[in-house]
Order: sequence, then structure tokens, then C-alpha cells
Amino acid sequence: MKTVSHFAGFLVFAFVFSGTLASDPSPLQDFCVAINDPSLVNNEFVNGKFCKDPNLVKAKDFFSQGLDVAGNTSNPSGSNVTTVNVDKIPGLNTLGISLVRIDYAPNGGINPPHTHPRATEILTVIEGTLNVGFVTSNPNNTLFTKVLNKGDVFVFPIGLIHFQQNIGKTPAVAIAGLSSQNAGVITIANAVFGSKPAISRDVLTRAFQVGAAVIKLLQAPFMKQY
Repeated sequence: MKTVSHFAGFLVFAFVFSGTLASDPSPLQDFCVAINDPSLVNNEFVNGKFCKDPNLVKAKDFFSQGLDVAGNTSNPSGSNVTTVNVDKIPGLNTLGISLVRIDYAPNGGINPPHTHPRATEILTVIEGTLNVGFVTSNPNNTLFTKVLNKGDVFVFPIGLIHFQQNIGKTPAVAIAGLSSQNAGVITIANAVFGSKPAISRDVLTRAFQVGAAVIKLLQAPFMKQY
């Protein structure tokens, strides 16, 4: 009877432990270079991408360039994000990491409040001065904010709303690493006020506790983008 009890306990432990691991599995091979050409596929499909035949993998599959080029910040936010993820470097597939360069216009250029549903972000300032921060989840909604100068580093935990703003009079540049090959991004204002189709104004007026005219005004600039 004890043997059965011990075995049942082991099964429960194994199930719980395997479920925990399943949320973030480790790669089972050295790499899985993403490929879209069916003729080069080796029949493995990992993280939403087909794996290139390892015998056909080249150094270029792990290479990208262009992060030395400043992004165009001539837009309403005054910022530009240059992403280096699995779509730019196929060799990143299954490796759980990616990189971005963020350029900010002087005098307020902002990477507006957003979240990365699949990644924690670690950011370092290359040039300029940034005011950065993130907000914790309900019910506290605590704001953690810091002014960063060249060489400073800040971490934005996975899934939390965060932002960066250039508070200097010269352009600013930051480099950030993300703990996913494809972190995803949800810009809060764009998602709420610029969704397609639009979220009901009745929903938004109740959620933000303002009148319909205010919601219409907030939606206007985002609707023009589509």
C-alpha cells in the first residue's frame, strides 16, 4: 500500500514539475535556424518556425547589421525602435533573446507606455538622458521611475507597462535586450484607442469615467493612422 502511495505521490510531483517546465522549455538542440523555404526544411517545427537543415546553416543565419544607423524620429511620438529579433536573425529561433535600438528626439521624444507580453527588458543608455519607469499590476499600480544617463541600466519586468522619455535637449539612444526571440509589443494608447474595429465608446467612457466627447477626441489621432 505504501508503494502505491509513494508512486501516486511521485506521479503528482512529476505532473506539477513537468507543467512548470512546459511554460518555458529549453532548446533540445544547438539551434533551430528559422526558415520559410519548404525545400530547406528538416521537418522540425519549433516556436512557430520551421528549422533549417543544420547542414545548410551558414554564419549569415546568425548575423545582422545596421544598429549603427539612427532611426527616424519624425513621428508623433518622437521615437523609433529598430528591432533585431527572429525575423531579422533566423538563428535566434528557440534561443529566447532579441535586441532593439531605440532613438529618441530631443525635448520629449517618447517610447510611449507599452508592454512586452513575452519578455523582460534590460535597457542601457548609449547617449542622452532618459526618464524611464514601469507600473506594477493591480491593485497597487505602483510607479517605479528613474532618470538614466549614459551608461546607466534599468530593467522592465515581463508584462508590466513601461516607458522611456528623452528629457534632454539632444537626441538620445538606448540599446535594450529582451528575454524572447519575439517579445511582442502592445502600445497601450494604440491598442485602446486605435483598435480595429474600435472598442465601443460606451465601454471606454465607463472604463475611463469620462464623457463620450473626450473618448472621441482621444480616438481621433489613432484612427487617422489606419
